[in-house]
Amino acid sequence: MRHPTARLALLLLAFATTNSTAQDLLLVGNKTDDTVWQLSLEDGRRVHELASGAGPHEIAVSPDGRVAVVTDYGQEEPGRSLTLVDVATGTVLRSIDLGGHRRPHGVRFLPDGDVLVTTERSHALLKVDLDAGEVVQAIDVGDGLGHMVALSRDGAIAFVSKIVVGAVVRVDLAEGRVTHERPAGKGAEGIEVAPDGTVWVTNRGEDTVTVHDPDTLEVLATLASEGFPIRVVFTPDGRHALVSNATAATLSVFDVATRAPVATVALKPQGEAFRDTMLGRDALPIGIAVDPAAPRAYVAISGANRIAVVDTAEWKVVDAWETGNEPDALGIVRGGAR
Repeated sequence: MRHPTARLALLLLAFATTNSTAQDLLLVGNKTDDTVWQLSLEDGRRVHELASGAGPHEIAVSPDGRVAVVTDYGQEEPGRSLTLVDVATGTVLRSIDLGGHRRPHGVRFLPDGDVLVTTERSHALLKVDLDAGEVVQAIDVGDGLGHMVALSRDGAIAFVSKIVVGAVVRVDLAEGRVTHERPAGKGAEGIEVAPDGTVWVTNRGEDTVTVHDPDTLEVLATLASEGFPIRVVFTPDGRHALVSNATAATLSVFDVATRAPVATVALKPQGEAFRDTMLGRDALPIGIAVDPAAPRAYVAISGANRIAVVDTAEWKVVDAWETGNEPDALGIVRGGAR
Protein backbone atom coordinates (compact mmCIF):
# COMPACT_ATOMS: atom_id res chain seq x y z
CA MET A 1 0.00 0.00 0.00
CA ARG A 2 1.32 3.43 -0.92
CA HIS A 3 2.40 5.57 2.05
CA PRO A 4 0.15 8.65 2.35
CA THR A 5 3.13 10.97 2.55
CA ALA A 6 4.69 9.80 -0.70
CA ARG A 7 6.99 12.46 -2.09
CA LEU A 8 5.03 13.07 -5.29
CA ALA A 9 1.71 13.35 -3.46
CA LEU A 10 3.15 16.07 -1.24
CA LEU A 11 4.62 17.87 -4.22
CA LEU A 12 1.28 17.84 -6.02
CA LEU A 13 -0.55 19.09 -2.94
CA ALA A 14 1.92 21.96 -2.60
CA PHE A 15 1.53 22.91 -6.25
CA ALA A 16 -2.25 22.77 -6.09
CA THR A 17 -2.43 24.78 -2.86
CA THR A 18 -0.05 27.56 -3.84
CA ASN A 19 -0.47 27.82 -7.61
CA SER A 20 -3.92 26.65 -8.66
CA THR A 21 -6.14 29.21 -10.30
CA ALA A 22 -9.00 26.71 -10.61
CA GLN A 23 -9.22 27.15 -14.36
CA ASP A 24 -11.47 25.09 -16.62
CA LEU A 25 -9.21 23.62 -19.26
CA LEU A 26 -9.10 21.48 -22.37
CA LEU A 27 -5.79 19.61 -22.70
CA VAL A 28 -4.71 18.94 -26.29
CA GLY A 29 -1.89 16.66 -27.40
CA ASN A 30 -0.29 17.87 -30.65
CA LYS A 31 1.30 14.75 -32.16
CA THR A 32 3.62 16.34 -34.71
CA ASP A 33 4.82 19.15 -32.41
CA ASP A 34 5.44 16.94 -29.35
CA THR A 35 3.52 19.40 -27.21
CA VAL A 36 0.48 19.64 -24.96
CA TRP A 37 -1.60 22.82 -24.99
CA GLN A 38 -3.97 23.90 -22.25
CA LEU A 39 -6.92 25.83 -23.69
CA SER A 40 -9.44 27.78 -21.66
CA LEU A 41 -12.88 26.17 -21.83
CA GLU A 42 -14.33 29.68 -21.71
CA ASP A 43 -13.04 30.86 -25.07
CA GLY A 44 -10.38 28.47 -26.41
CA ARG A 45 -7.41 30.77 -25.72
CA ARG A 46 -4.10 29.05 -25.02
CA VAL A 47 -3.20 29.19 -21.32
CA HIS A 48 -0.06 27.03 -21.30
CA GLU A 49 2.12 25.07 -23.71
CA LEU A 50 4.49 22.35 -22.52
CA ALA A 51 6.81 19.86 -24.15
CA SER A 52 5.79 16.20 -23.94
CA GLY A 53 7.74 13.23 -25.17
CA ALA A 54 7.66 12.41 -28.87
CA GLY A 55 4.24 11.82 -30.41
CA PRO A 56 1.76 12.45 -27.57
CA HIS A 57 -1.15 10.14 -28.42
CA GLU A 58 -3.49 9.94 -25.41
CA ILE A 59 -4.13 11.95 -22.23
CA ALA A 60 -5.69 10.85 -18.93
CA VAL A 61 -6.62 13.38 -16.24
CA SER A 62 -6.72 12.29 -12.59
CA PRO A 63 -10.19 12.36 -10.98
CA ASP A 64 -9.20 15.33 -8.81
CA GLY A 65 -7.94 17.24 -11.86
CA ARG A 66 -4.47 17.83 -10.43
CA VAL A 67 -2.33 15.77 -12.77
CA ALA A 68 -2.48 14.49 -16.33
CA VAL A 69 -0.61 11.59 -17.88
CA VAL A 70 0.42 11.72 -21.55
CA THR A 71 1.50 8.63 -23.51
CA ASP A 72 4.62 9.35 -25.58
CA TYR A 73 4.03 7.03 -28.54
CA GLY A 74 7.04 8.23 -30.48
CA GLN A 75 7.50 9.30 -34.07
CA GLU A 76 9.80 7.25 -36.36
CA GLU A 77 11.52 5.90 -33.25
CA PRO A 78 9.13 4.03 -30.91
CA GLY A 79 8.45 5.90 -27.69
CA ARG A 80 8.74 4.31 -24.26
CA SER A 81 7.73 6.99 -21.76
CA LEU A 82 4.89 8.79 -20.03
CA THR A 83 4.88 12.53 -19.37
CA LEU A 84 3.38 13.51 -16.00
CA VAL A 85 1.92 17.03 -15.98
CA ASP A 86 0.98 19.34 -13.11
CA VAL A 87 -2.25 20.80 -14.43
CA ALA A 88 -2.41 23.88 -12.19
CA THR A 89 0.97 25.20 -13.32
CA GLY A 90 1.04 23.75 -16.82
CA THR A 91 4.45 22.22 -16.20
CA VAL A 92 6.03 18.79 -16.54
CA LEU A 93 6.61 17.01 -13.22
CA ARG A 94 8.58 14.10 -14.63
CA SER A 95 9.03 11.63 -17.47
CA ILE A 96 8.48 7.99 -16.56
CA ASP A 97 10.59 5.48 -18.51
CA LEU A 98 8.71 2.29 -19.39
CA GLY A 99 11.89 0.36 -20.15
CA GLY A 100 11.37 -2.32 -22.78
CA HIS A 101 7.70 -1.49 -23.20
CA ARG A 102 7.49 0.59 -26.37
CA ARG A 103 4.74 2.43 -28.25
CA PRO A 104 2.55 3.34 -25.24
CA HIS A 105 -0.91 4.39 -26.33
CA GLY A 106 -4.12 3.98 -24.32
CA VAL A 107 -4.11 5.26 -20.73
CA ARG A 108 -6.60 5.32 -17.83
CA PHE A 109 -6.44 6.22 -14.14
CA LEU A 110 -7.25 3.49 -11.64
CA PRO A 111 -9.11 4.19 -8.39
CA ASP A 112 -5.87 3.85 -6.39
CA GLY A 113 -4.11 6.60 -8.38
CA ASP A 114 -1.99 4.32 -10.54
CA VAL A 115 -2.54 4.25 -14.31
CA LEU A 116 -3.10 1.53 -16.90
CA VAL A 117 -1.20 1.86 -20.18
CA THR A 118 -1.29 -0.25 -23.34
CA THR A 119 2.05 -0.82 -25.08
CA GLU A 120 1.83 -2.06 -28.65
CA ARG A 121 5.35 -3.43 -29.08
CA SER A 122 5.33 -5.56 -25.91
CA HIS A 123 1.67 -6.63 -26.24
CA ALA A 124 1.14 -5.55 -22.66
CA LEU A 125 -1.24 -3.76 -20.36
CA LEU A 126 0.93 -2.02 -17.78
CA LYS A 127 0.11 -0.81 -14.31
CA VAL A 128 2.32 2.19 -13.53
CA ASP A 129 2.87 3.64 -10.06
CA LEU A 130 3.12 7.40 -10.60
CA ASP A 131 4.62 8.09 -7.16
CA ALA A 132 7.44 5.60 -7.68
CA GLY A 133 7.69 6.35 -11.40
CA GLU A 134 7.86 2.71 -12.39
CA VAL A 135 5.98 -0.20 -13.93
CA VAL A 136 4.63 -2.44 -11.17
CA GLN A 137 2.72 -4.96 -13.29
CA ALA A 138 2.74 -6.07 -16.94
CA ILE A 139 -0.17 -8.20 -18.17
CA ASP A 140 0.25 -9.98 -21.51
CA VAL A 141 -2.78 -9.28 -23.73
CA GLY A 142 -1.43 -11.21 -26.72
CA ASP A 143 -0.66 -10.32 -30.31
CA GLY A 144 -2.94 -8.14 -32.38
CA LEU A 145 -1.81 -4.59 -31.52
CA GLY A 146 -3.52 -3.80 -28.21
CA HIS A 147 -4.27 -0.11 -28.69
CA MET A 148 -6.86 1.53 -26.43
CA VAL A 149 -8.06 0.66 -22.93
CA ALA A 150 -11.31 1.21 -21.05
CA LEU A 151 -12.31 0.43 -17.46
CA SER A 152 -15.35 -1.01 -15.77
CA ARG A 153 -17.10 1.41 -13.42
CA ASP A 154 -15.53 -0.19 -10.33
CA GLY A 155 -12.06 -0.25 -11.89
CA ALA A 156 -11.75 -4.03 -11.50
CA ILE A 157 -11.92 -4.99 -15.17
CA ALA A 158 -10.07 -3.52 -18.15
CA PHE A 159 -11.03 -3.88 -21.79
CA VAL A 160 -8.44 -3.55 -24.57
CA SER A 161 -9.12 -3.10 -28.30
CA LYS A 162 -6.82 -4.90 -30.75
CA ILE A 163 -6.59 -3.30 -34.19
CA VAL A 164 -4.82 -5.96 -36.24
CA VAL A 165 -7.00 -8.91 -35.21
CA GLY A 166 -10.19 -6.87 -34.80
CA ALA A 167 -10.91 -8.06 -31.28
CA VAL A 168 -11.59 -6.92 -27.73
CA VAL A 169 -10.09 -8.55 -24.63
CA ARG A 170 -11.33 -8.57 -21.06
CA VAL A 171 -8.68 -8.36 -18.31
CA ASP A 172 -9.23 -9.18 -14.65
CA LEU A 173 -6.86 -6.74 -12.95
CA ALA A 174 -6.81 -8.46 -9.56
CA GLU A 175 -5.86 -11.76 -11.19
CA GLY A 176 -3.60 -10.08 -13.73
CA ARG A 177 -4.85 -12.10 -16.70
CA VAL A 178 -7.03 -12.06 -19.79
CA THR A 179 -10.31 -13.85 -19.13
CA HIS A 180 -11.93 -13.48 -22.57
CA GLU A 181 -11.09 -12.42 -26.11
CA ARG A 182 -13.81 -12.04 -28.72
CA PRO A 183 -14.08 -10.61 -32.27
CA ALA A 184 -15.40 -7.07 -32.62
CA GLY A 185 -14.70 -5.99 -36.21
CA LYS A 186 -11.84 -5.18 -38.56
CA GLY A 187 -9.67 -2.43 -37.19
CA ALA A 188 -11.16 -2.44 -33.69
CA GLU A 189 -9.79 0.74 -32.10
CA GLY A 190 -11.93 3.12 -30.05
CA ILE A 191 -13.34 1.60 -26.88
CA GLU A 192 -15.37 2.81 -23.93
CA VAL A 193 -17.64 1.45 -21.22
CA ALA A 194 -21.16 2.87 -21.28
CA PRO A 195 -22.91 3.94 -18.07
CA ASP A 196 -25.01 0.76 -18.33
CA GLY A 197 -21.80 -1.33 -18.27
CA THR A 198 -21.79 -2.44 -21.90
CA VAL A 199 -18.55 -2.14 -23.87
CA TRP A 200 -18.66 -0.15 -27.13
CA VAL A 201 -15.95 -0.64 -29.79
CA THR A 202 -15.40 1.31 -33.02
CA ASN A 203 -14.31 -0.89 -35.92
CA ARG A 204 -12.66 1.41 -38.42
CA GLY A 205 -12.19 -1.27 -41.12
CA GLU A 206 -15.89 -2.18 -41.16
CA ASP A 207 -17.58 1.19 -40.49
CA THR A 208 -19.33 -0.28 -37.46
CA VAL A 209 -19.66 0.09 -33.72
CA THR A 210 -20.15 -3.12 -31.78
CA VAL A 211 -21.79 -3.28 -28.34
CA HIS A 212 -20.49 -6.07 -26.11
CA ASP A 213 -21.63 -7.81 -22.94
CA PRO A 214 -19.06 -6.84 -20.26
CA ASP A 215 -18.82 -10.36 -18.81
CA THR A 216 -18.71 -12.54 -21.93
CA LEU A 217 -17.86 -9.96 -24.65
CA GLU A 218 -20.73 -11.36 -26.70
CA VAL A 219 -21.81 -8.89 -29.39
CA LEU A 220 -25.22 -7.51 -28.39
CA ALA A 221 -25.62 -5.08 -31.28
CA THR A 222 -23.81 -3.82 -34.38
CA LEU A 223 -24.35 -0.20 -35.41
CA ALA A 224 -23.42 1.45 -38.71
CA SER A 225 -21.06 4.46 -38.49
CA GLU A 226 -19.61 5.25 -41.89
CA GLY A 227 -16.22 6.74 -42.61
CA PHE A 228 -13.54 5.11 -40.42
CA PRO A 229 -15.07 5.24 -36.91
CA ILE A 230 -12.11 5.72 -34.60
CA ARG A 231 -13.22 6.91 -31.12
CA VAL A 232 -16.31 6.61 -28.92
CA VAL A 233 -17.32 8.51 -25.77
CA PHE A 234 -20.53 9.01 -23.78
CA THR A 235 -22.34 12.10 -22.58
CA PRO A 236 -22.34 12.59 -18.79
CA ASP A 237 -26.03 11.68 -18.50
CA GLY A 238 -25.37 8.39 -20.28
CA ARG A 239 -28.02 9.06 -22.94
CA HIS A 240 -25.81 9.43 -25.99
CA ALA A 241 -22.74 7.80 -27.54
CA LEU A 242 -20.54 10.00 -29.76
CA VAL A 243 -18.37 8.42 -32.46
CA SER A 244 -15.79 10.31 -34.53
CA ASN A 245 -15.55 9.13 -38.16
CA ALA A 246 -12.13 10.17 -39.41
CA THR A 247 -12.40 9.93 -43.21
CA ALA A 248 -16.04 11.05 -43.33
CA ALA A 249 -15.21 14.00 -41.02
CA THR A 250 -18.42 13.49 -39.05
CA LEU A 251 -19.59 12.81 -35.53
CA SER A 252 -22.22 10.06 -35.23
CA VAL A 253 -24.61 10.34 -32.30
CA PHE A 254 -26.45 7.28 -30.98
CA ASP A 255 -29.14 6.80 -28.34
CA VAL A 256 -27.53 4.43 -25.82
CA ALA A 257 -30.77 2.82 -24.67
CA THR A 258 -32.26 2.14 -28.11
CA ARG A 259 -28.93 2.13 -30.02
CA ALA A 260 -30.64 4.13 -32.74
CA PRO A 261 -28.89 6.96 -34.62
CA VAL A 262 -29.83 10.42 -33.37
CA ALA A 263 -27.73 12.83 -35.43
CA THR A 264 -24.73 13.17 -37.72
CA VAL A 265 -22.65 16.31 -37.19
CA ALA A 266 -20.51 17.56 -40.09
CA LEU A 267 -17.03 18.45 -38.80
CA LYS A 268 -15.04 19.33 -41.92
CA PRO A 269 -13.93 22.98 -41.80
CA GLN A 270 -14.67 24.86 -44.99
CA GLY A 271 -11.92 26.67 -46.85
CA GLU A 272 -9.10 24.97 -44.92
CA ALA A 273 -5.82 23.70 -46.38
CA PHE A 274 -5.39 20.38 -44.62
CA ARG A 275 -2.03 19.05 -43.41
CA ASP A 276 -0.46 15.62 -43.68
CA THR A 277 -1.25 13.36 -40.73
CA MET A 278 -0.63 9.74 -39.79
CA LEU A 279 -3.90 8.92 -41.61
CA GLY A 280 -3.34 11.06 -44.71
CA ARG A 281 -4.19 14.61 -45.78
CA ASP A 282 -7.73 15.61 -44.86
CA ALA A 283 -9.72 16.99 -41.93
CA LEU A 284 -9.57 13.67 -40.01
CA PRO A 285 -11.34 14.19 -36.67
CA ILE A 286 -10.12 11.76 -34.01
CA GLY A 287 -10.10 12.55 -30.28
CA ILE A 288 -13.32 13.48 -28.47
CA ALA A 289 -13.87 14.92 -25.01
CA VAL A 290 -17.27 15.66 -23.48
CA ASP A 291 -17.68 18.47 -20.97
CA PRO A 292 -19.08 17.16 -17.66
CA ALA A 293 -20.53 20.54 -16.73
CA ALA A 294 -21.80 22.09 -19.98
CA PRO A 295 -23.62 20.91 -23.12
CA ARG A 296 -20.42 20.76 -25.15
CA ALA A 297 -18.23 18.17 -26.83
CA TYR A 298 -14.79 18.88 -28.23
CA VAL A 299 -13.38 17.04 -31.27
CA ALA A 300 -9.75 17.22 -32.41
CA ILE A 301 -9.63 17.91 -36.17
CA SER A 302 -6.15 16.51 -36.77
CA GLY A 303 -5.68 17.66 -40.35
CA ALA A 304 -6.90 21.21 -39.73
CA ASN A 305 -5.14 22.00 -36.44
CA ARG A 306 -8.47 22.85 -34.87
CA ILE A 307 -10.85 21.83 -32.11
CA ALA A 308 -14.48 21.68 -33.22
CA VAL A 309 -16.76 22.80 -30.38
CA VAL A 310 -20.06 20.93 -30.63
CA ASP A 311 -23.31 21.96 -28.94
CA THR A 312 -24.68 18.66 -27.59
CA ALA A 313 -28.18 20.08 -27.12
CA GLU A 314 -28.63 20.96 -30.79
CA TRP A 315 -25.87 18.75 -32.29
CA LYS A 316 -24.09 21.44 -34.26
CA VAL A 317 -20.62 22.99 -34.40
CA VAL A 318 -20.64 26.37 -32.67
CA ASP A 319 -16.94 27.32 -32.59
CA ALA A 320 -13.44 26.35 -33.71
CA TRP A 321 -10.28 26.73 -31.61
CA GLU A 322 -6.70 26.79 -32.82
CA THR A 323 -4.24 24.06 -31.77
CA GLY A 324 -0.71 22.97 -32.56
CA ASN A 325 0.12 20.55 -35.36
CA GLU A 326 -1.95 17.36 -35.61
CA PRO A 327 -4.10 17.47 -32.46
CA ASP A 328 -5.54 14.17 -31.29
CA ALA A 329 -5.47 13.39 -27.57
CA LEU A 330 -7.87 15.42 -25.42
CA GLY A 331 -8.57 15.75 -21.69
CA ILE A 332 -10.87 18.02 -19.70
CA VAL A 333 -10.20 19.64 -16.33
CA ARG A 334 -12.93 21.46 -14.46
CA GLY A 335 -11.20 23.78 -11.95
CA GLY A 336 -13.87 23.42 -9.32
CA ALA A 337 -12.92 19.75 -8.93
CA ARG A 338 -9.47 20.58 -7.60
